[in-house]
Amino acid sequence: MGQSLAEKILQRHTNDPVEGPGQIVRCRVSLALANDITAPLAIKSLRAMGVSRVFDPERVVLVCDHFTPNKDIDSAEQVKVVRDFARQFGIVHYYEGGDVGVEHALLPELGLVGPGDVVVGADSHTCTYGGLGAFATGLGSTDVAAAMALGETWFKVPETIRVDLVGTVAPYVSAKDFILEVIGRIGVAGALYKALEFGGPVVDAMSVEGRMTMANMAIEAGGKAGLFAADATTLAYTAAHGRTQDAPIVPDADAAYAQRLRVDVTGMSPRVACPHLPENVKPVEEVSGIPVDQVVIGSCTNGRIEDLRVAAAVLRGRKVARGVRLIVLPASPKAYRLALNEGLLEVFLDAGAVVGPPTCGPCLGGHMGILAGGERCLATTNRNFRGRMGSLESEVYLASPAVAAATAVAGTIIHPAQVAG
Repeated sequence: MGQSLAEKILQRHTNDPVEGPGQIVRCRVSLALANDITAPLAIKSLRAMGVSRVFDPERVVLVCDHFTPNKDIDSAEQVKVVRDFARQFGIVHYYEGGDVGVEHALLPELGLVGPGDVVVGADSHTCTYGGLGAFATGLGSTDVAAAMALGETWFKVPETIRVDLVGTVAPYVSAKDFILEVIGRIGVAGALYKALEFGGPVVDAMSVEGRMTMANMAIEAGGKAGLFAADATTLAYTAAHGRTQDAPIVPDADAAYAQRLRVDVTGMSPRVACPHLPENVKPVEEVSGIPVDQVVIGSCTNGRIEDLRVAAAVLRGRKVARGVRLIVLPASPKAYRLALNEGLLEVFLDAGAVVGPPTCGPCLGGHMGILAGGERCLATTNRNFRGRMGSLESEVYLASPAVAAATAVAGTIIHPAQVAG
């Protein structure tokens, strides 16, 4: 029997023969990652273990992206803990200040992640790197601390749900809509401790940034990982970001899957996930006309340059509706610089947006756009649990950059075609 992508990648990192789902395997990790929220906990665990060195200072990555620029004394103290640790342990890839971006947008741009890698991160959206053909997953801070010390961890080989996207893609429909559709079909626990493996002709034609958007939200269906084959598109992306030794990786034709899901996107309109779960997905037409107080374009899901271009195309020459706050947060310094050079930031400013630095911002209720009670936000972020972006009495709707930009202009949730034609 052949191997799925998850099994094939794990096999590369273990000396044990990977024989199928449920097996426990001990794997070498390519990277161990933590951020300004989770790294202090990992550091505390490392010190409790008596660890005096990490397994490889070049393969431990620390990104201070959630509460930076520091919003208060507590966040400043948290980052100081991480900064001091990075200096003491000689961590090569430590990022804050002008070098920092949202971790899951930043690492691919820096060429730190690629096909066939195994990445563990103390952040649930570590699964984003599956868009590059990496087995990447979120772990608790203590487990990541052990990986930082040992350079290895254990996994239960996951079952895999194979998702094939077929059909013709309509204007204004994109990767965010596809993953919301999948989550809407299988639910937030539909892939619990399973890998979601995406393929099909729509995926073949999709950009790597789009694939990362989909992989990013695998965790919203409970997935252990969201995986895409590494094809010529992937290798062109990684080569452009400094990795020239990557090779294709694809699942075997006779791989066994726990479930197969075929999604025909023909005729699909943009999707919106309504409060308070990512599985509460509806076509945009069904929620059209719902007024919003705020729109957020950014995050590790949809803050990349491709997303900013889509949003700017809708916003160009138009104004944000009176009474609506539009917040745009490029996900990385590179995305910010490209947006600046391409004139996108001017488009956002002319429209009346607030443009902030690369940061997670309000996505997890951190800062730079927290919601008051009774307020409603439409965001390109990944999670809309009650209270996620502020008050427990607020509401968050999830959608693509095109829907977000159009909604900011209309002041109500709307199909982008009704704004931009």
